Amino acid sequence: MKFYNIIVLALLIFNLVLANPIKKKCIVRNKPSNPSNGSIEDTDNNTPTDPANEAPNNGANDTTTDMNQYEIEHINTLDKYLAECTVLLRRNGDFPIGKKNKKIYLYGNGVRKTIKGGTGSGDVNSRSFDTIEQAFTKAGYEILTKDYLDEYDKIYEEAQTEFNNNLWKNSSGNFFAMMGAIMPEPDYDIPYEKEGDVAVFVLSRVSGEGSDRKPIKGDVYLTDTERKMVLDLAKGFKKFMLVLNTGGPVDLSGLEDVKNILVLSQLGVNTSKTLVDIITGDKYPSGKLATTWTKYEDYPTNENFGDNDDTDYKEGVYVGYRYFDSVNADVMYPFGFGLGYTDFEFDVKSAKLVGEKFEVSVSVKNIGKFKGKEVLELYLSKPGTTIDEPYQILVNFAKTKELKPNKKQTLKLSFKLSDFASYDEKTATYILDKGKYVVRVGNSSRNTKPCGIIKVASKVNVRKVANKLGKPEFKDFVPETKRKQEKLNGVKEFTLKTSSIKQETINYDKKYEISEEVKALSNEEKAKLVIGAYKDGNESVIGNASITAAGAAGETARVADLKPVVMADGPAGLRLSKDYYIDESGAHGIGGYGQIETPKDVEILHQYTTAIPIGTAIAQSWNRQFAELCGDIVGSEMEIFKIQLWLAPALNIHRSILCGRNFEYYSEDPFISGAFASSITQGVQKHNNTYVTIKHFAANNQETNRYFSSSNASERALREIYLKGFEIAVKEANPKAIMTSYNLINGIHTSESKELTSDILRNEFGFDGIVMTDWVIKMGGNNKYSGPIATNVVKATGDIYMPGSKSDYENILESLDNGDLSMEELEISASRIYNLAKELEI
Repeated sequence: MKFYNIIVLALLIFNLVLANPIKKKCIVRNKPSNPSNGSIEDTDNNTPTDPANEAPNNGANDTTTDMNQYEIEHINTLDKYLAECTVLLRRNGDFPIGKKNKKIYLYGNGVRKTIKGGTGSGDVNSRSFDTIEQAFTKAGYEILTKDYLDEYDKIYEEAQTEFNNNLWKNSSGNFFAMMGAIMPEPDYDIPYEKEGDVAVFVLSRVSGEGSDRKPIKGDVYLTDTERKMVLDLAKGFKKFMLVLNTGGPVDLSGLEDVKNILVLSQLGVNTSKTLVDIITGDKYPSGKLATTWTKYEDYPTNENFGDNDDTDYKEGVYVGYRYFDSVNADVMYPFGFGLGYTDFEFDVKSAKLVGEKFEVSVSVKNIGKFKGKEVLELYLSKPGTTIDEPYQILVNFAKTKELKPNKKQTLKLSFKLSDFASYDEKTATYILDKGKYVVRVGNSSRNTKPCGIIKVASKVNVRKVANKLGKPEFKDFVPETKRKQEKLNGVKEFTLKTSSIKQETINYDKKYEISEEVKALSNEEKAKLVIGAYKDGNESVIGNASITAAGAAGETARVADLKPVVMADGPAGLRLSKDYYIDESGAHGIGGYGQIETPKDVEILHQYTTAIPIGTAIAQSWNRQFAELCGDIVGSEMEIFKIQLWLAPALNIHRSILCGRNFEYYSEDPFISGAFASSITQGVQKHNNTYVTIKHFAANNQETNRYFSSSNASERALREIYLKGFEIAVKEANPKAIMTSYNLINGIHTSESKELTSDILRNEFGFDGIVMTDWVIKMGGNNKYSGPIATNVVKATGDIYMPGSKSDYENILESLDNGDLSMEELEISASRIYNLAKELEI
């Protein structure tokens, strides 16, 4: 266990460093072509090609501080869209302020400790990153709060030191409990101006892999200091804005006197510049919430969230707005809500039903004084005749182009009824219940107009499957609140021709091919193909296992003259080591996991990638074109650095706002999650030999004891909420790989579940790619459930056990010898890895 404690020690140090950033000076000679003080972030990770070959002259092995052309192009591409990811929650007309007043008061922890993304494997280290203070300074502003900011830095550093010391002292040797630990924001007493012209308070929160958020002051809640300052500034300044540089919701109750609130989110490379652009009016917010923001007490209790052993998903399908809208709860900022600097009105022009496809045309007009963009959202209310149903579910959305005042655009939105069939556990069938389906269009879940009624005369069986995921020891929540009656007079009614939907029956008999080349390999070579290319030491276990690309997370074994398939982390860009060197054994990151000492007299090379917005921010744009462009940026950099599999996008559901990794994920809604994962996948995979690995399959909704925690949920909830996004992404975008999650589902590890991996993923969804595990660490501890083992993963049709170790390799061979693993099972998984490696050689 000592070895693994050292590993976790390294992880803890890494996360504590992220929580208390180290200031670095980066000289940038090549400025981007964007004229408005473009802040250029520091992309930490890139890699050489195979060390046996010469590194290409593409800027990847940079020994200068000049910006590479691809960096400039990618930053400028992002800059055009980042404001679309921001959400204006409140406004009173005081903003934008224009460019005449060049003096500003900046307060809050986010002014100098601006967060571009969360911690952990999803963090991308950019070439450079401007704080909000630096961005305003570059834009020509005089910052009038230098004394306050200097004093805050001292208090923060003292608090961080004390937090770190207490963390070690109170750990009792449980290093895993410290992974990802984040210090809550401290209270303080620093003098500040309470009156003036323009002030901005930037509230930042960071979270990340390995630790969940807490409903305490300094995390979900504002500290007493923050609350007092925000209210004082709102009262005393002529113009004041509260800016939320957070990866997820904070409780904004009690701030009714604050008239301008912006969710800036965490936007990667140009987070800070985007705020300056929005304050001045160079850009405007046009995002919508992809997760409900309200008082913490309003959220469902999720009573045993964070339990070490079992987390019970008793809410069933009533997640997020499905719950709030169904129980008619009053929320502060509903799902899909977001203001701009201007106002819009929308009007339903026409609706039609062709077969099972419903389509509505809606005119959107800018009736305000500023230009902007608007989002329309399409919702479906099911009749709930035989099984209970949420009040409504999202079935599509669309965003306008930029509209100037008094300009219009007509948007068309459509969906197929069968794509949103409900799951009936009793018959193991996806069904359309008998009754009337009401279609609504609007600009949030709480502001919609009925635009059509679809009458289904009798129950329609859409797809017959089998229950596969076990049964929890509880019944799902069903709201007692009766649906509010609404006037539907004048709403056009259509009748579904049930013959337009052909019932599908799933047969779980998919045949898997075995490569003749794989059959000819030795048993040892076959075993190596299904185990990651491990090496001795810490690096394999903690996500720095590649020797082909410095800082890449791992790679496949070099078997039978195959080149390795190289994998790099995401999802906020391509995660590689910023500084590295090459020796006879390969490429080695400097300052990364497991790298203890850099040899003397080696040439230090540099490589840079681009930090894109966190997943939640991308979803808040409600712009799939932008999501595809983010994927395009990642795919382009994968080509440059010879990375074949990006370990992203991540599309788990925002079940609880406390999940520490929510920032990586898109939404509380499975359709949003699947749609944005699809668009990013399409952007990445349009490039040559660059592919995604969508993750974490499935129900990975807490970080606490994530290796051994069982997500206990009904078959219906799993299929309609937690698997739905993956199904959409697989069918729409054909991702090359999928990563299973650490957790168990109803007592079975996801990576060891043949029912999940083979029956549902491969047979029902039609997935034909690679299934890999997350980076599995063997560890002890008093846990109810044991960890997964390599043999069981292969038996479940998993293809590769990552990152791999000697004991995993030996486990495969031993199981083959004693009959626990058949030769056919091994060869099927080995064939998929072999075929992928061969495909990439073309």
